[in-house]
Amino acid sequence: MRPAPVFRALAAPLAALAATGFCALAVGENPFGVFAAMVSGALGGAEPLAFTLYYATDFIFTGLAVAVAYRAGLFNIGVEGQSLVAGAGLAMAVLAGGTLPAYAPLVAGVLAAGVFGAAWAAIPGWLQARRGSHVVITTIMFNFVASALLSWLLVDPLRAPGSMQPETRAFAPGARLWKLDDALSALGSPTTGTPLNASFLLALAAAAAVHIYVFRTRAGFEAGVQAANPSAAACAGVDATRVVVRAMALSGLLASGVAVNELLGAQNRLILDFPAGAGYVGIAVALMAGSRPMMVPLAALLFGFLAQGGAELGLDYPRISPQIVVAAQGFAVLVAGAALGSRRLA
Repeated sequence: MRPAPVFRALAAPLAALAATGFCALAVGENPFGVFAAMVSGALGGAEPLAFTLYYATDFIFTGLAVAVAYRAGLFNIGVEGQSLVAGAGLAMAVLAGGTLPAYAPLVAGVLAAGVFGAAWAAIPGWLQARRGSHVVITTIMFNFVASALLSWLLVDPLRAPGSMQPETRAFAPGARLWKLDDALSALGSPTTGTPLNASFLLALAAAAAVHIYVFRTRAGFEAGVQAANPSAAACAGVDATRVVVRAMALSGLLASGVAVNELLGAQNRLILDFPAGAGYVGIAVALMAGSRPMMVPLAALLFGFLAQGGAELGLDYPRISPQIVVAAQGFAVLVAGAALGSRRLA
């Protein structure tokens, strides 16, 4: 029997809550108290909600990056590395344009992040389309190359003069995204002290743009045909190389949103490992959303809730390991994958 759509939509969040409750019981804690602490820590006020949306912003970008590649039949596991390379390009552009007029370094950084992320992702796409190298293997390998490249940049050419930390000098004041606190200050309201910034709105706009690309453009249609039946696509004159490289480049472009959110919206400099695993969480987000672009923000919000709620949980329940978030995410992905598979078999 085909599962009801409502069940498929609620299955993954319920699985995450069940996993959290089970872990709480295993250490002798009241699961309902744990749920309440997580809700309070993630949604109970302007500050926790802002942090939840800040984490969700990264997950929206990475979830969209995975989803748009999957639309073309590609499983992009290299979003983490693509974010790192995009961050390196962003930092070099911002630091080189530090003497430009106000906001010019910001624009240069955003554009450079997109170009570097897209170019880095297009390489595995080209290797699969023209050389038969499987994109899963190459993107995994490119993650390690990107990490090593960023480490070298931050310990040698880009490291701040006189600093022992592997990070660049602070960006110019103009290279900073508008933050929620800026609006609150302008309104005379107390600030939250959170890094939530304009990237959240950019992520929502990206979700809408990807939806239009997937369902309303010829390029999106070609990607779907290529994924469903490569032989039929070839007979219809679809250029497989173009579809694959384009899908991977777009995926890398979306991955660069993590660099924009983290570096221009929060850190104000390039640091090591700034995605903090968001690229891998994006795989779970895309899976939970069924690779549907407009569902990605909702799935990302759940993972943002788990990230923020799990971080705050340790303050009230020190006996509960922070790894409870990983367990909850794992159960959510497992159930989402099962629901997606049952939909295809129905």
